Amino acid sequence: MVTVTRTDSSNKDFVELVRLLDADLSIRDGEDHSFYAQFNKIDMIKHAVVAYQQEQAVGCGAVKAYAEGTGEVKRMYVRPAFRGKGIAGKILSELEKWAAEIGFHTLILETGKAQPEAIRLYTKSDYQIMPNYGQYENVENSVCMKKVVADHKVDA
Repeated sequence: MVTVTRTDSSNKDFVELVRLLDADLSIRDGEDHSFYAQFNKIDMIKHAVVAYQQEQAVGCGAVKAYAEGTGEVKRMYVRPAFRGKGIAGKILSELEKWAAEIGFHTLILETGKAQPEAIRLYTKSDYQIMPNYGQYENVENSVCMKKVVADHKVDA
């Protein structure tokens, strides 16, 4: 059984999983890796989750503030031996629930064309492709997506 635990970026299991993620992305992104890496520091992340199967850390993800009411999904990763078992979906679902609890009504994210399995996960989880935002605006290999995770009221 997989359990998903809320934590922050000081969690040693989260740090180790992110190290594995960065090694994987370094291969996938090739020469572009250093560009992406500068936007993926984890030292200030307050909302991270780690998925465990029989006490082994098998996956992670995080959400951080991007703008008023909008959070950004970061550092999604599942160990290769545990992929295809719905773990990433559980991680993402917990992040969405937590994001809504802390006041985010919308989540955005950036993934790469070199991560087709991530694009499938997000599409299956009702994320919609949006124009590339922020630092990814003119980056050809970036795919940006968004999802509304909670109702938000606009003051009249």
